This record gives sequence, structure tokens and C-alpha cells, in this order.
Amino acid sequence: MLSAMIPARRRQAVALMLAATVLAGLDAVIVRSLAGGVHPLMIAFFRALFGLLAILPWIVLRVDLRASPYRGLHVLRAALKQASLVAMFLAFTHAPLADATAISFTTPIFLTLGAWLVLRERVDVARLAGVAAGFLGILVVVRPASGSFDPWLLAALAGAVLTALIQLVLRRMAQRDTAQRLVAWNLLAMAPLGLAGALPVWVAPTPQELGLLAVQGVLGALNMTLITRAFGLAEASLLAPLDFLRLPVVALLAYAFFAERVAPATWLGGAFIILAAILAGWSGRRR
Repeated sequence: MLSAMIPARRRQAVALMLAATVLAGLDAVIVRSLAGGVHPLMIAFFRALFGLLAILPWIVLRVDLRASPYRGLHVLRAALKQASLVAMFLAFTHAPLADATAISFTTPIFLTLGAWLVLRERVDVARLAGVAAGFLGILVVVRPASGSFDPWLLAALAGAVLTALIQLVLRRMAQRDTAQRLVAWNLLAMAPLGLAGALPVWVAPTPQELGLLAVQGVLGALNMTLITRAFGLAEASLLAPLDFLRLPVVALLAYAFFAERVAPATWLGGAFIILAAILAGWSGRRR
């Protein structure tokens, strides 16, 4: 009976990850739909606010916030998360969605470099090959020497670097804190930080824009819940590569909603970046 249960759990985990992938694609579509009407700083604030409201009952009933050994690191991590979201929202607003999504996959590459430079982790041949392939993929997608270079893709690159930095901070925090408290404190700190950033550019959103912002916040909280549940049902080696399906999902949604066509260079560069991320992840798990 146990052997029959395991495949079912893995199938459920895969289904949850696939659903989270679609939600992430819809998030990019909502950001693009709000372009020109709502500033990315305001989008980041409302995402944090509505995400917090969506899981606030769970925080109140299930999470002992006072037991966390950290205070300043929670604020630092929330600030970095807010900055990474704003960077990605800028990219989604101005650059092709598929290009920005492909660049976002470079996070494991920068995480590898950070672990080597900051944590002094050993870097083997597979990781070095992954880093090289990743930077080649970035050059292919961004195309800096061509006339089609889009500087807004640098915002997506900044978002990937900031996300890698967040994960380095999390490595330290996860040694003494629980996943539940990390999630709860992150949302609680992001909302006031987001408000402080949004106030200088504040323009009251229309009812339609406010509705989209609410949907985005709820989808973000649901996305986090699905991923957390999926990783509780199956191993990371099975689930992590499924995140790369965001690229074709975003490409299809971008074409359906905005008639955006994906350039061949994006697929080629994205393949190099995905290969790099897989090499980095595989090498880390093997060690």
C-alpha cells in the first residue's frame, strides 16, 4: 500500500507545481495590464497588502511570531524582496514578457556565485559550466551588441541578483527559524515597507485596477501555498525543473493577451539559462 501511495503523492505535487507555474504566468500578465496606470512601486505594495490579508487568519491562528530569533534580518529580507519585485515589475511592464521571464531563471547562477564568494563554498566543474552557460544565455537573450537591445531587461537581471541574495540570507535564517515564521514575518514586514515606497508616487487606482491588484495579491499568496505544499509532498529534484515551464506558459499568455511573439533568440538563450540552472541545482544536491 505504501508503494502505491508514493506515486500518487508525487503526481499531486507535480499538479500543484504546474498550477503554481500558471499562476506565475498570470501574475506577469496582470502587471503588464496595469502598465501605465499603476506604478510598479504601488503594485509591489498592493501585492504585499492583499497577500497578507489572504493569509492573515492563518498567521493569527498558527504562527508564533514572537518565537522568531530574528528582527532586523526579517526587515532586511523583506526590503530585498520588495526591491526584487519592483525590478521584475519594471521588466514586465516595459520588456517582452518571455524575455524577462527567461532572465529571471538566472537566480541559481547568481546564487552559486554568491555561495562561492560569500559563503566560501567549493565550486566544482559542473557549477562552473553552469555559470558559463548561464551568462552565455543572458547575452543571447539581451543581445547587447544588436539594435534590438532592451535596457529594461537589466531590471529583470537585477531582480534575479536580488532574489539570489535573499536566498543567501534565508540559508542563515532557516537554521534557527521555521518556514511558517519566515513566510509570516516576510509578508508582515513587506506591507509597511511597500507603503513607504509607494507614497511618493501614489495615484489612487481605479476600481478596475484595484480589482486586478487584489487578484494579484491573492494569486501570489496562493502560489506560495501551492509551492510549499508541493515541496512537502515530493523531492525538490523532481519539482524544481518544473518551474522552467513558466517560459512557455508566459510566452503563450503574452501572445494571447498582448499578441507578443517570442524571438528565436529568447528560446535559445532561455535554453542555455535553464541548462545552467539545472547544472547548478544538480551539483548542489550531489554535494
